[in-house]
Amino acid sequence: MSVSPSLREVLARRIAGEIILSGKPGATMRKWRELFAVSQTSLSEHMGLSSSVISDYESSRRKSPGAKFIKKFVLSLLSLDEQKGSRFIREFSKLTSSPSMAVMDLREFPIPVRVEYLCKAINGKLVACEEKFVKEVNGYTVVDSRKTVETYSGYEYTQLFGATTERALIFTNVDGGSLPMMIVRVSSLKPRVVVFHKTPPDEEAIRIAEYEQIPLIFSTSPTVEQLIKSLRKLYRTAIRIKLGRKRVRPPPNTSA
Repeated sequence: MSVSPSLREVLARRIAGEIILSGKPGATMRKWRELFAVSQTSLSEHMGLSSSVISDYESSRRKSPGAKFIKKFVLSLLSLDEQKGSRFIREFSKLTSSPSMAVMDLREFPIPVRVEYLCKAINGKLVACEEKFVKEVNGYTVVDSRKTVETYSGYEYTQLFGATTERALIFTNVDGGSLPMMIVRVSSLKPRVVVFHKTPPDEEAIRIAEYEQIPLIFSTSPTVEQLIKSLRKLYRTAIRIKLGRKRVRPPPNTSA
């Protein structure tokens, strides 16, 4: 993927600014490195440093890095992501390209994530298409259903799917129990699973899900903020598994 200089600069400034302004710059550096799914070894090699340097900064064994080091750190993260097809930069682009802010969060998992783990994270329950239950998803998108209907049309619906349709499409701010499934019904692209947040799907939504053969999940996560927080925690867990730092196990239920 070709990344525009303006988007690259916006993301670089955002990362660098957050590190500089952070009370714990090392922890912030680690957060961004893990979001990019880059190991300490890969990053240090790209920067021409010993891997212990990155480790020392992240663990606060070294003093706060200077501006030149932060610039090199950020540009190296972006360069490594571009070498892998700009996966994270593409996600950032999706989140900033919609003036309506209908897309509230969008992530591509670095490894497939079992749907049972997704359900546990968001306090979800399968309510339709149990016989079509899929085992894994490769990403998720959280959208405001009202803003999606008000501002998206035709080709713009593809923005909801990120890099793959093999994802969970999670609808918040549901106005009526069948509206999200109507959106899915008219779209040429179909997600692997659909999630309703807070508002339970009605009989019409379940009927559409059964017709489209798309598993439907109802999430009772208390708030949108908690829902996104839980999803991002699941995303970080997948990154740590990818980097070989965590064994595979269901995440704790953080929605209660």
